[in-house]
Amino acid sequence: MGNHHGHESKSGTSTPTSISRSRNGSRKSITRTSSGDIQEKPSPMLPVEKLSKILAEKSQKLEGVNGISKNVFTRFLFPRYQVLGEKLYDYFLKCSKSKNSYIGQNAFKQQCEIYLAIMDDEKIRDILVKMWATSGDETGVEMISPDDMTSLLMCTYHISMDHYSEGPQMCLSCNKTLKAVVDSCFHNKKQLSVQFVSHWIELNTPRLLFPLHRYAVHSLATSWRTLEECEHSLASGNAREKPQYTDEPTEIPPYSGLELTTPVLEEANPFPQAKHHQHLLTMSMSWLLAGALPPLYSRPQKANSPSNSGVGLASMSFLAKIVCAIPSHWTILYDSDEMGLGSNRFLHHVMNYKGPTLTLIKVQDGQKFCIASPNEWRESHHYWGGEECAVFQLLPKFQLLEKGPKMLYLNFSVRGYPHGLRVGSDPRAPIISIDGGFEKIEWQKIPYYLESIEVWGCGDQVSRERQMEVKKWEMKEAEKQRVVKLSAADWLDHPDRYLLQLAGRPEYHQNQS
Repeated sequence: MGNHHGHESKSGTSTPTSISRSRNGSRKSITRTSSGDIQEKPSPMLPVEKLSKILAEKSQKLEGVNGISKNVFTRFLFPRYQVLGEKLYDYFLKCSKSKNSYIGQNAFKQQCEIYLAIMDDEKIRDILVKMWATSGDETGVEMISPDDMTSLLMCTYHISMDHYSEGPQMCLSCNKTLKAVVDSCFHNKKQLSVQFVSHWIELNTPRLLFPLHRYAVHSLATSWRTLEECEHSLASGNAREKPQYTDEPTEIPPYSGLELTTPVLEEANPFPQAKHHQHLLTMSMSWLLAGALPPLYSRPQKANSPSNSGVGLASMSFLAKIVCAIPSHWTILYDSDEMGLGSNRFLHHVMNYKGPTLTLIKVQDGQKFCIASPNEWRESHHYWGGEECAVFQLLPKFQLLEKGPKMLYLNFSVRGYPHGLRVGSDPRAPIISIDGGFEKIEWQKIPYYLESIEVWGCGDQVSRERQMEVKKWEMKEAEKQRVVKLSAADWLDHPDRYLLQLAGRPEYHQNQS
């Protein structure tokens, strides 16, 4: 004790002084000190520490690199998505300011910690767009081309579809959907600044790129387990069958616990022998709208995945902060191609659904629009709707036309006010206007013929069940109104009796034999 207090008062560089320095927060002894010291200077996260060690060993064995190479990083962390692995590695390499073609182990750990700590949505979008930028202008501003943006969208689209809750999905119109987004952003320009593209994505599809970031974060935080298990299994006896280090990447199984924001669409026709019908809302378009609309329309719910048992508690608690849950089903409420196009058909199938809906409209020249309603549809001569109201143009270009409260108008009964459906905050100049007969639509003051309408319910299953209960009650009441029992006195003055007499039907009296 005497030595300890004596050396604390000195400013020399003796051995006891170095021990005192370590107690005041050196990196080496932080992991063995109290939690108060860790709050002063955070220690490296255990997943990053183990991952960097494993990748450094593989890089040394396979390529003789004293660090982490791009080939090892991509093949062992992102074997199914090499484009994402290469872009992320190049971003780490640039941020670390390495003079070599590889990243040192300490620099890699530092970059991983910084990337895993990003929580701001705007910063996430900026980084992802920067990762795909491949050129710069004369002033040094990073630029991105239409092909670069298409690659970015295709990468996040494949990740979302591969982790679909009903299994991997494929959409034949995905290229058309992505082209609509890119064309709307670039307007035939060959290059745009990273800042402009990031801002455009924030305005039109603010949540579209987040699955890409969640996947990268999940891979960096949990892949060390799979790589470590492979090493242990090879060392314990399987090494005779397969060499410990090969040119083939370690195939990482589907990431358990990774839940993305792709909406689950109910099958329109579960019978394979029935005639196929193509909906206006395709799989790729539902993915795009889920990234453009507020979370209200996705209705996230926790998925009970049997593979979650293999994920550690620490990993699950870590992912709970950054990974979104799988939304509930989107179910078709009204399809004019199958149920008939008309205002009465629309009202019959859509009213009394107490949940958010998406109304897709197709006009004669192939243009498509989407009306997002966060509230139950109702007839009124006033404009209504919550803050999450929005209207989009889907094709040939994808763009948000307007969003905000009190944008929806639906009236077929109040006299003195326009009949039909209107969308827009300005009653004098609505963005979209449909006449009372659901025959014509006006967009940008140009009239078109209305081809088809679809309405999809985005609420939970309870909303659909309650709507069906209301419909059943209405049908029972209608049946009661059809059967009318009349007395003899009522029949004498009934108009139907007079019509029968005009038709020549003989009149029968009770006193006739």
